[in-house]
Amino acid sequence: MAQQENTQNEIEVGAADLPLHCPMPAHLAWNSHPRVFIDVSKTGSAQCPYCGTRYTLRAGEVVKGH
Repeated sequence: MAQQENTQNEIEVGAADLPLHCPMPAHLAWNSHPRVFIDVSKTGSAQCPYCGTRYTLRAGEVVKGH
């Protein structure tokens, strides 16, 4: 996956992306903020407190607990 700027406002993720953190690995490091973990398992979506990107769990994805 090519690196991309951390400017996308909404990102759809799957269960394989969990545990989820922002910025994601494909984001460029030079324009990003400190890594913060985002929990989408309870409500299906959550927002990064630093950049405001909203992460949404793809419809039909099953999150397995520990």
